[in-house]
Amino acid sequence: MVTIQTETIIHAPIEQVFDIARSIDVHLQTTSDTNERVIAGKSSGLVELNDWITWRAKHLGVYQNLTSQIVEMNAPTMFKDKMTKGAFKFMEHTHRFESIASGTKMTDEFVFKAPFGLLGRLVEKLFLTRYMQRFLQKRNHALKQIAEANLPLIR
Repeated sequence: MVTIQTETIIHAPIEQVFDIARSIDVHLQTTSDTNERVIAGKSSGLVELNDWITWRAKHLGVYQNLTSQIVEMNAPTMFKDKMTKGAFKFMEHTHRFESIASGTKMTDEFVFKAPFGLLGRLVEKLFLTRYMQRFLQKRNHALKQIAEANLPLIR
């Protein structure tokens, strides 16, 4: 199993950052380079506890579907989504938010396991971990820009 942690300082209030991070509309905006779209489940607005979404996106040159469900939420400090169906053998993503003097510290913990046993572990080491880390960092940078621009959130 692989764990990726990222930390982003965002100069915006915790409630605003929390809502931006759980906005389906913002998610689609910040993942446009992978042609991400919703094909089932909740398709817009803010995710809430027990909501589920099936995403379709192009990663590593292949279109894939991934269904995840919001399994924990403690507004405005944390929410967790977990894959219920998709390409990973296991995937869980915890989003944490902490008020700090300059705004909000957003910490992501992304835990995953590739399928296919030994071959999957090799893929994790060779490129999948780096790919996922870059994907998360790029998305978090986009969230930071949106929050700091103080743009109105589509609900």
